Amino acid sequence: MSRFLLVCLRNGEIGPSVVEAELNDILRATALAREDVEVRVIDSPSATIGDVSGFAGVIVGGSSLTVTTPQYNAWQNHVNAELRGLLTADVPVFFICFGMCWLVDALGGAVGHSSPEASGPTVVELTDAAHDDPLLADFPARFDALTGHTENPEVVPADLTVLATGPTTTVQVARWGEKVWACQFHAEMDAPAMKTRMDFFYDYGYFPLTDYDTIIASLPSVDVTWSNELLRRYVQHCRSE
Repeated sequence: MSRFLLVCLRNGEIGPSVVEAELNDILRATALAREDVEVRVIDSPSATIGDVSGFAGVIVGGSSLTVTTPQYNAWQNHVNAELRGLLTADVPVFFICFGMCWLVDALGGAVGHSSPEASGPTVVELTDAAHDDPLLADFPARFDALTGHTENPEVVPADLTVLATGPTTTVQVARWGEKVWACQFHAEMDAPAMKTRMDFFYDYGYFPLTDYDTIIASLPSVDVTWSNELLRRYVQHCRSE
């Protein structure tokens, strides 16, 4: 059975709990078994991703890091260097949330705060380029997802193919080359997963605290079938390579 690597960019006191939740969400969304996934946590400047050549694919989870932080600390500089190594690895990579802005910045684009999205539902709309993408080829033109981010791509690099956008943010899904994808929303989440993540990051600025109850009440009505399917398609694609 093909094995996958989950790279978690989590540190601090809540880091281990977030990693566990992130892993469980990935397993549920992809239908991968626990033994099919190895987890490597980059929680300090001494932790490394290491060799990825034996994996069918690499999934990079979200992070509380932001590209627009005025001054990076040693950990964030190390995270940047480790993620750059994945761009030259001969293995498919799928970035989630923070990874979208990180990829845009790493490729020479610009990231800002013109269209952030509070935690909760969002709408994803495919571009024409999605019709030829191996992950999105027969997706509906418009589907729902769960999200939460404080920054967004503002200038997209010329060599990054935008596969989906949306009415409330600039880039929802993109591909670089033939092996690297990123999505701005949380393709691994369902309603319970979003509540858990909101509880972890209650005061991190991802949503107005006065809206917490309203957002939580709205989550069960969000159909995440197709957003989760994006990760499943990635797994299937990797296994077929």
